[in-house]
Amino acid sequence: MTRLPATRVSSSADQPPTSVKGFPIMTSVSQAIDRTAFGSAADAVLAAATEGDARVPGVVAMVTDRSGNLYEGAAGVRRVGTDDAITTDDVFALFSTTKAITATAALQLVEAGRLDLDAPAAEYAPKIGELQVLEGFDDAGNPVQRAPRSQPTTRQLLAHTGGFGYDFFDVNYCRLAVEHGQPSVITATAAALDTPLLFDPGERWQYGSNLDWVGQVVEGIVGDRLGKVFADKIFAPLGIENLSFELRADFRPRLAQIHSRADDGSLTPMDLELPSPPEVDMGGHGLYGTVGDYMKFIRMWLNDGAGENGRVLAESTVEMALRNHLGDLPVTALPGVIPSLSNDAEFFPGQSKSWSLPFMINNEKAPTGRPAGAQGWAGLANLFYWIDRENGYGGYWATQILPFGDPTSFTRYLELETALYDALG
Repeated sequence: MTRLPATRVSSSADQPPTSVKGFPIMTSVSQAIDRTAFGSAADAVLAAATEGDARVPGVVAMVTDRSGNLYEGAAGVRRVGTDDAITTDDVFALFSTTKAITATAALQLVEAGRLDLDAPAAEYAPKIGELQVLEGFDDAGNPVQRAPRSQPTTRQLLAHTGGFGYDFFDVNYCRLAVEHGQPSVITATAAALDTPLLFDPGERWQYGSNLDWVGQVVEGIVGDRLGKVFADKIFAPLGIENLSFELRADFRPRLAQIHSRADDGSLTPMDLELPSPPEVDMGGHGLYGTVGDYMKFIRMWLNDGAGENGRVLAESTVEMALRNHLGDLPVTALPGVIPSLSNDAEFFPGQSKSWSLPFMINNEKAPTGRPAGAQGWAGLANLFYWIDRENGYGGYWATQILPFGDPTSFTRYLELETALYDALG
């Protein structure tokens, strides 16, 4: 493969606006960086990611301050074996970076007085109240279940203490899939949601399909599909036009292909697509879209809930949502139960992490320079982002590779983040 050069654009160094459509936003200025030095360093990271035996096929990365993108870069190709250059306007399966947008929709309903975070989620999505706790399997291999000691609340679902998991991170869910035909969440079906709880709500943090159920809570309250709620209540005020639960016709010519990484480092296109249109708008993973439009969502959090066309969340809601909602419970490592889908993975091993309502919180200064209290997360095909409200920066790194925790993509993403903090001086 011929390496295609990284491309980037830099925004102006104007000060951020003090209001959007009459709504006040943060007036503190992002800490100044050496943009030339950062742009060169970021270009080098993207170029290096697409070189060598363990290269990524293609990558798009962007970094923003409170007023706009200060870096947009693309390197590599949409599909290995071609010269089809990836661009900053390309479309990605966003996987779990969908989750924070679903959390935002729920927070809007809290503001409106229509959602009580601490009421049983079954009050809004009755099907969740029918689920039992999986205690194990009997000698014949059949699931043994019991009634939960309490019903999961929407707050617990948002914080991933609701009791759900994923088959690629949990051996019991994997056994249900392999031995009992439990559909994967990527089928985007109602049947995929019909999984037992793995533990009583509130007992521990475990990453899983909790946000798919939050999407059902939102739909139960509003009476519309989640995609319409996003479009009307979040995307419109943010000026987002290229995020959708459907793989739209205009997306296909610029769709980055998902690849599988073999043990020898080679890449094979998978021709994997999420169902379109989906039976269920899956709030945990279902969006397609561009990195550029996701950056508008990141900027909303940097600007205390304000978007370029209006306010999405009240400043007080943002402050509440970004607190630690796990208490003393830790965010733990993700064990790769299905090797084709995920490696063992963890952000900042050995450091304390907690969870706000939309994001993971790093409780200590990260090795990249990200300060304690910053927020972020990831998506299955090795997409990563962070939001640093203290310094006023956020970034997103997008590749389309399975399994999750790809060493090249993850390492290069961390190098991009490090380059930003090095440029802060």
